[in-house]
Amino acid sequence: MFRPRSGYPDRVVRGASAAEYVPATAGLGELRAAAASCRGCDLYRNATQTVFGAGDRNARVFLIGEQPGDREDIAGEPFVGPAGRLLDRALAEAGVDRTRTYVTNAVKHFKFVPPERGKRRLHKQPSAAEVSACKPWLLAELRLIRPEVVVLLGATAGKAVFGPKFRVGEHRGVPVDMPELDGERYGMAVATVHPSAVLRADDREAAYQGLVDDLRVVARLLER
Repeated sequence: MFRPRSGYPDRVVRGASAAEYVPATAGLGELRAAAASCRGCDLYRNATQTVFGAGDRNARVFLIGEQPGDREDIAGEPFVGPAGRLLDRALAEAGVDRTRTYVTNAVKHFKFVPPERGKRRLHKQPSAAEVSACKPWLLAELRLIRPEVVVLLGATAGKAVFGPKFRVGEHRGVPVDMPELDGERYGMAVATVHPSAVLRADDREAAYQGLVDDLRVVARLLER
């Protein structure tokens, strides 16, 4: 059972990294097991557990979100809460087979605002240092899956792949070549909003349709 702790430090130690916890050669099962013991940054201190990626080992589509939410932190699986259910529906409507995808997050531990008694824990955006510290896990997942299309769900995912100047609004729905990451390239990237942004939108219907339209771009890439 989750018990609130004292909260997060304001900064991650410069140069902190998960690299020393990532096995040099491993399958997804071994990576997941190793990530459970990651201490690459301080986010593990308050999170219930590491939430590693999940999905098809041979996935053509690799979706990256920001970080696990409250439900994911408890369940230990990515995209199982309200945002995940919305993503499932949008993928189906766009013509992308959810069972043939791999989903993960740029950050593998839940960062949240310490809750008041009886309240749900609320997401807090991870810092650039936390995203950087967790990046070795993301690179290891990409090396194993080797997807054709990478879907960037939101700004944090985009910055994890393309760097701090990335802006979703400037790139969403437009296929671009993936940058070289640790000496490797992985097909095309398509950016869109995070499903949680759709849930927060004033015009949820329009925001949802925008997400579906961006995912249809992914479906067309798969038809080539």
